[in-house]
Amino acid sequence: MRHAIVTGSFDPVTAGHADLFARASALFDRVTVVILANAEKSSGFFSAAERLRFVEETVADLDNVDAVVYGGLTSDIARELDARYIVRGARSATDFDYEYGLAFIMKRFDPALETVILPARPEYAMISSTYVRELLRYGCPLGDAVPEQCRRDMEKAREAILEKEESRANS
Repeated sequence: MRHAIVTGSFDPVTAGHADLFARASALFDRVTVVILANAEKSSGFFSAAERLRFVEETVADLDNVDAVVYGGLTSDIARELDARYIVRGARSATDFDYEYGLAFIMKRFDPALETVILPARPEYAMISSTYVRELLRYGCPLGDAVPEQCRRDMEKAREAILEKEESRANS
């Protein structure tokens, strides 16, 4: 069985991520979306639990895709899940260069891991989690930047997140 992981913070999941999950689903027998929750980074815009919920909503129609939250090394979760492939997306040549370098690093951690880099479709090339966070932060409509299944929940969460950020800034 060909099992792949798709890793990232997904803070938040975007329409480009949703496309990547679907494309990986068509290439592999099983795909696990691994939401990386790094304890050393400051907390994200959305909590790990919220990000997991958004990803689960996004992949609900993909029978061979599931999602988990993980706080360790990518190579460790790949080994735990018996996944031999890492799928990454690249929106630009700069992204590709970055992912290409990471693929070599992954080989040092586990020589059996193969990285597959899929170029973003043109309609998703300018959509990033940073862009979506800015839309949320400034009250702009999310439009087609996020999966339709998540849009309403993300917009509802916006006020609570902005209040949390404001209280952090004032402390």
